[in-house]
Amino acid sequence: MDYQLTDKKALVTGSTAGIGLAIAMTLAAEGAEVFINGRTQKRIDEAITTIKHSHPNANLSGVVADFSDANEINQLINALPPVDILVNNVGIFAPVSFTDITDEDWHHMMNVNLMSGVRLSRTYLPHMLTNNWGRIIFISSESGIQIPDEMIHYGVSKTAQIALANGLAKLTKGTGVTINSVLPGSTMSEGASNFLENLAQQEGKTKDQVEEDFFKYNRPNCLLQRFASTQEVANMVTYLCSPLSSATNGSTIRVDGGTVPTIL
Repeated sequence: MDYQLTDKKALVTGSTAGIGLAIAMTLAAEGAEVFINGRTQKRIDEAITTIKHSHPNANLSGVVADFSDANEINQLINALPPVDILVNNVGIFAPVSFTDITDEDWHHMMNVNLMSGVRLSRTYLPHMLTNNWGRIIFISSESGIQIPDEMIHYGVSKTAQIALANGLAKLTKGTGVTINSVLPGSTMSEGASNFLENLAQQEGKTKDQVEEDFFKYNRPNCLLQRFASTQEVANMVTYLCSPLSSATNGSTIRVDGGTVPTIL
């Protein structure tokens, strides 16, 4: 299928690994000019090399920015031209007991996960509206609906992303711009893999045993009963970035393996 993305300019934040890298690779494969973002030039160069290995003709460049630093975000904005597609993927998570989450932890979580999308959308949305075409995607999480008790601040930040996307979509009424949020479920990203490995070491189990226990005890209602691949998430995001998705706006799209119950 032709997703009609040739020569579209796309910025994917946090795109040196995991879901972000898979999205960047898939957009590049569809002919988009993709700006890779990471916290270091080394990570960006590695991501570009990875994408080029599979897609030698990919049109790629990189921009360094740590989204916990507003100055670096401003530098990114000044370095990039207006984009047609903005994928707000950058995010952090940390399992912490609620009583141990400090004010500083709350501010840091919201600054990276929510305010990164606020700042970039504020910059690039006006250009999209002027051009009467554009796509903004927020990579939220099923945790934004089912708040995990082991990292409540993360869940709240993802709920806020959903609300932000919904509110911004109302500003696109009658235009060719769409804004949606995507809710991955448990996905085998770099962060998830490291989390499982660390937990396996702590509990004296294999990684496979920890994964099995995770779905047995933590996500028993997941219909998929496995971690989704980053590519499965990227496939949905790529469609939403495409002109083919023109009738999907202000929506919350689940790629959660059936984890969140559907309420009609």
